[in-house]
Amino acid sequence: MFDDDTSPARRDFLRKSLTLIPVVTLASAGLPSSTFAQTPASDAKQSGSVLPAVPAGDYKPTFFTPEEWAFVIAACDRLIPSDHVGPGAVELGVPEFLDRHMQTPYANGGIWYMQGPFLEAAPEFGYQGRLNLRETLRIGIKAMDANCKKTFSGKVFAELSQPQQEELLKAAEAGKLALEDISSKLFFTNLLNEVRNGYFADPSHGGNKNMGAWKMIGYPGMRADYMDWVTVRDKPYPLPPVDLAGRRG
Repeated sequence: MFDDDTSPARRDFLRKSLTLIPVVTLASAGLPSSTFAQTPASDAKQSGSVLPAVPAGDYKPTFFTPEEWAFVIAACDRLIPSDHVGPGAVELGVPEFLDRHMQTPYANGGIWYMQGPFLEAAPEFGYQGRLNLRETLRIGIKAMDANCKKTFSGKVFAELSQPQQEELLKAAEAGKLALEDISSKLFFTNLLNEVRNGYFADPSHGGNKNMGAWKMIGYPGMRADYMDWVTVRDKPYPLPPVDLAGRRG
């Protein structure tokens, strides 16, 4: 996904990612606080419910450690950077989305089938490993930073230059980066999916601040009826998006 920095390539990447919007809305929406009891005791110090949305600059992570948080911000900035086409992942609060999403039953495996056997399977069979989503990200971040320290004289990922960060992400995407305890490709795939989800999810989940991603691509959001425009291809949708709370963009 890093091979072409042109606007058409980025626009195509974002357009294809639209299919993720309903998925992340269902995965993260409106869960009662009691469902978070499945969070392991080691994380008991963290909040047990979805946190209220706050401005990106004021958000304080409650799942990620300071070191992990620095990685998340740097990686989000490289995966979807801000440019003349539209806002970037950091600008739209995607790190906040990730931190909040890690505290849901979806991320901690509470609603997954997590029994063995754990094995390598063909892609059509889906994920068959023993790690849930937040374990995958946490272990992957630690492994990435450890790899960076060995390679770049003690520097972690967030301290590297942007070209260095992009080269590492490219290598992870291709599965060519040797990491301890986890496949770099598995880690990268899950991280990228989460960043995409946060970029296009309803703003109530922390990302897509002020519906910035929806405005960029002309997505109407939760409007009750836009059937007249479904087949229109030569004109942009004329009305601003609407989020789940009824706010207009």
